[in-house]
Amino acid sequence: MINVIKPGLLTTIQDLGRYGYQRYGVIVSGSMDPLAHKISNLLVGNDVDEAVLEITLMGPVLEFEETTLISICGGDLTPTIDGKPVPLRRSLLVKAGSILKFGSCTNGCRSYLAVAGGFNVETVMNSRSTYVRAGIGGVKGRPLKAGDTLQPGTVSEESANMVEYLLPYVENSNFTEIDWSISSEFISSYHQKKAIRVIPGTEFDLFTEESREQFFNKPFKVSSQSDRMGYRLEGPSLHLEEEFDLISEAVVFGTIQVPSDGKPIILLADRQTTGGYPRMGYIASVDLPLIAQTKPGEEVTFTLVSHEEAQELYIDRERQLNHLKQGIALKFHS
Repeated sequence: MINVIKPGLLTTIQDLGRYGYQRYGVIVSGSMDPLAHKISNLLVGNDVDEAVLEITLMGPVLEFEETTLISICGGDLTPTIDGKPVPLRRSLLVKAGSILKFGSCTNGCRSYLAVAGGFNVETVMNSRSTYVRAGIGGVKGRPLKAGDTLQPGTVSEESANMVEYLLPYVENSNFTEIDWSISSEFISSYHQKKAIRVIPGTEFDLFTEESREQFFNKPFKVSSQSDRMGYRLEGPSLHLEEEFDLISEAVVFGTIQVPSDGKPIILLADRQTTGGYPRMGYIASVDLPLIAQTKPGEEVTFTLVSHEEAQELYIDRERQLNHLKQGIALKFHS
């Protein structure tokens, strides 16, 4: 059992999304940074789509009643266990009675906390993801609050082997970490100015030449009017060659819409199911983690890639994840 002493700014249970129901108007939701989500689960022996805690900007304070295998990936919110700094992207065994706290946000803005077995909450339409606006998924369809208790699910054989391996090292400490780390290819820096790769959108050619040039040559700032549904961007105004009526169509994670005011909106995890604004582009899947870890007030730039290039980047990322999964399995399968 894990007790929530303080909930943090916005801490919710998320898996990889509620798919198959958009035709009924039900949004996908799920984790904003799917890469950090998947890696955190692999590091504790879970399936990649198991539910985790998504922690935004200011993290919670959690008490572990039982010795628990965890990992923390994504943005660096300076976690500590009983005052001792905790490494990211490692398998960690936390001793019963220990307190996990998160501090200032130094890199990125969202952390992902996975526990062996995931979180045992009710599924809604085949997903445990929290969608706050509809009040479904997670813990009663809302962010965590003080006094909540979280129950981990049943651990896998791989998780149990990890715990057995680490258990002797935690006797004289509040936590211990695995003696190896993941490849640097999975470690993103969210400090630097971000060049986000974008595929041309359905209406890309209908924007003015000036608008297309500005989109790929000028920086945009993420507005404070941004959330899990979408990021509003401040910067050059983008305009069509001529106005026309557009029929609403399905939208995806990373769709870049441009409403009549000319200010782009990037649709994110809690996006609506359809959109009726012209689409300048679609963020390449491999760069969704970068945009998800961008804080309001930070700048981003965009660079054009082809659909084929985006596919190759995605395949390479999935191949890397599969290698990580196989490597962990080889170490801990009995």
